[in-house]
Amino acid sequence: MALLRQIFGPGVLKLKLEHRSFKTPTDKVLEVTTVASNYHIEMTPGDAGNNDRFIVQEVIKEIAQNNPLHVQQSKQSEGKPMFKVVLLMEVDRLSRQAQAALRRTMEKYMSSCRLILCCTNPSKVIEPVRSRCLGIRVPAPSHEEICGVLAEVCRRESLVCPPQLAVRVSKASGRNLRRAVLMLEACRVKQYPFKEDQEVAYMDWEVYIAGVARDITSEQSPQRLLLVRTKLYNLLTNCIPPDIIMQALTKELMKVLDDQLKHEVAHWAAFYEHRLQLGSKEIYHLEAFVAKFMSIYKQFMINLFG
Repeated sequence: MALLRQIFGPGVLKLKLEHRSFKTPTDKVLEVTTVASNYHIEMTPGDAGNNDRFIVQEVIKEIAQNNPLHVQQSKQSEGKPMFKVVLLMEVDRLSRQAQAALRRTMEKYMSSCRLILCCTNPSKVIEPVRSRCLGIRVPAPSHEEICGVLAEVCRRESLVCPPQLAVRVSKASGRNLRRAVLMLEACRVKQYPFKEDQEVAYMDWEVYIAGVARDITSEQSPQRLLLVRTKLYNLLTNCIPPDIIMQALTKELMKVLDDQLKHEVAHWAAFYEHRLQLGSKEIYHLEAFVAKFMSIYKQFMINLFG
C-alpha cells in the first residue's frame, strides 16, 4: 500500500470490500472477495481452488478493458499514471494452469494494467512468470520491530504490556506481524492486566495439529491412521491450507524424533509436499505422509527396543 500511495496519492486508501462472482465455461459460479480503490484491486485468486485460472483471466481482462474515459482524463490532468494495478496475493498457491494463464494475460494487457505479485515461496512460481517480473525480497520484521509495534498498539488501546511478554509473543508468532497482533489480542481476552509469565495463546488449529502429532507417535496402527485421517479432513474443511498442515505437522513430529530419523522424515515430508502441489485431493497425500511416518517410526522403535 505504501508503494501504491506513492504512485497514486492518498486516494488509493479509499477502499471498498466487494464480493464478486465469476462464471466458468461450465456455468459454475465462483465467488471471490476483493479489496479495491479507484486505482487498484487486491485479491487472492488461490481461494477459488482449481478454477483460479478463470479468476485471473477475467479480473485482469475486465480492468484492462473497462477503464472509463473520465477516469483517464482525471488521471492525466492530475499527472497520475494511465494504468490500474492488480495486486495478487499468495501467487505461489496458484495452480500451474492459472500461472500459465497469468503469463499470457499480463503480456496482452501490459499497456493499461500493471501487476504486483506477492508470494512467500518464489520457487513455486513458474519460471516464465518470474522472468517477467522484478523480484523484490521483503524480509520478515525483526523481533525488535514486532515488539515496537506491539508496544504502540498497547499504547493506543491504553494497555500496559510487559516487555518480556511482547518478546515471547514475537517469538511465538514466527516473526509474523499480523499473527503477533492477533496473539496479543488473545492474551488480552484471556487475562488483563498482563503478567510477564503469562501463557501465550496459540491458534486453535495449531493446538489441534499438536494433538494429531501426539496421536501419531503414541500408536501406529490402521485404526489410529483412520482416526488421524478424520482429524486431517476436519482441518481441511475448516480452510486450513494443506501445505500449512504438512509443515506444522512435520515440525510437531520433529520435536519427539531421534536425530537419526529427522533427516529421513524431512525427506518424505518434502516428497509428499511436492505431490501435494501436483495433485487435486489433498487428503490423499497428507494421509500417505502419516502412513509413511508411522511405518518409519514403528520400525525404529522395534529396532531400538526389540
